[in-house]
Amino acid sequence: MVIKLTTMVSAILIMDMRMIGLETFIPFLLFLRILSAMKYSKDKYLFFNTQKYTKLLCLEFIFLFLLFSCHSNQKPIGDKLKGIHSEKSDTNIIVGAEQLDLISEHIKGRSIAVVGNQSSILNNGVHIVDTLLSLNHKLIKVFSPEHGFRGKGSAGEHISNSKDPKTGLPIVSLYGSHKKPSSKDLEGIELLIFDIQDVGVRFYTYISTLHYVMEACAENNIALIILDRPNPNGDYVDGPILELKYKSFVGMHPVPIVHGMTIGEYGKMINGQFWMKDSAQCKLEVIPCKNYSHHMKYSLPVPPSPNLKSDASIRLYPSLCLLEATSVSVGRGTSSPFEWFGHPKFPEQGLSFIPKSIEGASHPKHENVKCNAFKPVVDFEKKKINLDYVIKSYNLLKEGFMTKKSFFNKLAGTDRLFEQIASGMNQNEIRNSWNEGLDKFKAVRARYLIYD
Repeated sequence: MVIKLTTMVSAILIMDMRMIGLETFIPFLLFLRILSAMKYSKDKYLFFNTQKYTKLLCLEFIFLFLLFSCHSNQKPIGDKLKGIHSEKSDTNIIVGAEQLDLISEHIKGRSIAVVGNQSSILNNGVHIVDTLLSLNHKLIKVFSPEHGFRGKGSAGEHISNSKDPKTGLPIVSLYGSHKKPSSKDLEGIELLIFDIQDVGVRFYTYISTLHYVMEACAENNIALIILDRPNPNGDYVDGPILELKYKSFVGMHPVPIVHGMTIGEYGKMINGQFWMKDSAQCKLEVIPCKNYSHHMKYSLPVPPSPNLKSDASIRLYPSLCLLEATSVSVGRGTSSPFEWFGHPKFPEQGLSFIPKSIEGASHPKHENVKCNAFKPVVDFEKKKINLDYVIKSYNLLKEGFMTKKSFFNKLAGTDRLFEQIASGMNQNEIRNSWNEGLDKFKAVRARYLIYD
């Protein structure tokens, strides 16, 4: 009975091995099976031994298990190449700021200024400002966006003009009431360099700063060089298109919430679409990234702003930022902003946070109050905005949800989105209303792409 059973199992295993392409091991296993049925005696005769057969068959099964496990962990050649490609691509990307020889060709002997922040670094961690000074270029001024030159200011916080303590260079703030460099600011400057890490979202204000810098360059006949950087949300395009009646610093152009462009590509689009005042165009040069495509995953070397501290927060930002105009907290004042959302009146789910006033988040929403929270699961393969977080929050709070409707409409770029949510439309129904606008934008976007 034992012999018949084990023989049957072995035959099945052999068939399975043929199916997965491991038939070269079959002769060895047949030999093992024959040997397991025999016992070597003192008289040098071989005779059948059922007990040993059973024990050695167990060894055969262990061997097969290990063999199958190794095989199952092997990836097809295509998957192997894909994995190697994405890993190498992430680490071998050469950003515009790294291409110092090319930069030097453009700026040698010219008086220059840099528009930058804490993200304006090379792969060695050295700031572009410090690098250019070390190469004896004539750098005379720095312009800084929201959050300041060192990137420590809170969202919406007034940033004053100052002096960089490290280099002694004057810093001109381009935030608050002074969003655009004046002619006086640009006196003595022959060329501007723009080097700021963007995250590919319409209401992320660095592209608004870019707009005003380009406009000032056009008005003052000053050339602009954009040192391009990858977009961590550059693999998809999604959201409602901004209606120009809702134009503001958190959305200046008729683009969707997620535009899928690098800041260099976006600058080309501003120029090419005549979106600046009086349809002006500036003298623009983009130094592109090397070894980059929009399909690559890219992890930022430093936080692009104080409240985007991780890859997860950057990926969730387009979906969660809409809640900034509501009574719901997105975790500002915690260690993980834009990785969860909460409210004191949400039902208890075993997860909560208490916002505190900290660097980069002065007096956050619901300061020192316990907020029951939800933590979204981040799926980097999903290439779309998730409206479920806003819809869930609205359904839980109803009348207590909206606090700044006009700001919500500016973030959304339209008043239709909140109307759709309040009327009970589900996510798919709302998303379908975006299709026509997205198709038109993608056709425009295609004209200015630098990367696949």
